[in-house]
Amino acid sequence: MSAKRILFGASVAGAYALVLAPVLAVVVISVFAQEIVSFPPDGFTLRWYANAWEKREFARGFATSFQVALAATAIGVPLGTAAAYALARARLPGKEALNTLLLGPLAVPGVVAGTALYLFYVRAEFWVDDDIKGTTLGLVAAHVLLTIPWTVRLVSAALAGLDRSAEEAAANLGARPFTVFRRVTLPMLRPGVVAACLFSFIQSFENLELTLLLVGPGRITLPVAMLNYLEFRVDPTLAAVATVQIVLVGALMLITDRFVSLSRVV
Repeated sequence: MSAKRILFGASVAGAYALVLAPVLAVVVISVFAQEIVSFPPDGFTLRWYANAWEKREFARGFATSFQVALAATAIGVPLGTAAAYALARARLPGKEALNTLLLGPLAVPGVVAGTALYLFYVRAEFWVDDDIKGTTLGLVAAHVLLTIPWTVRLVSAALAGLDRSAEEAAANLGARPFTVFRRVTLPMLRPGVVAACLFSFIQSFENLELTLLLVGPGRITLPVAMLNYLEFRVDPTLAAVATVQIVLVGALMLITDRFVSLSRVV
């Protein structure tokens, strides 16, 4: 084996180790026996998982995060898919500016976006004469802004690699544009749409910065519940909760990749 291949393999292994080290550290810390994390550990235990299970705020936060992420994904992915299709196929003036605008939320820090949305909701309440900030509807609307950019990005990548010969053949055979999209284009876009659903759900479910400024009294998401717990206790309970999140997200990605190859669009 040549020295170049050895050096390349070592570089790849080092990159993987660098990426996975924080994840492995969280998993290992979650089974430390001592309350204050220190090395070497005094022993290993699963009592922190039991402690997390007994905390009702984590269960309520998980339920709220799941509902908000599911609603935001269900709304944002169709909108983002339509926007990506229009940008790729329609002759729109200022197409590049529209694409930049749709991808803009990815570049805006979450704290800045949350503050701006909070101020916008305050102003909007004077016009609609109803509460927006602190409501589930307002939180879902904010999370839709997280899902649309991911959808536009992933579906656009899928559209860029799409073979248009099947669409052209269907159109030549007399199929209407909507029929071509529904029966030909959309099935071929399935990997991109499924990947958009996956990443949109994860981004919404784990969001803290935006949610922290918009969540209302009596409502709590899982990241906010973890932050509140950290204000009073510093023990491996949060590492246990984070480990469960890592396992759930990893299982979701493996199941998705089993039916749709994510490597085609990610």
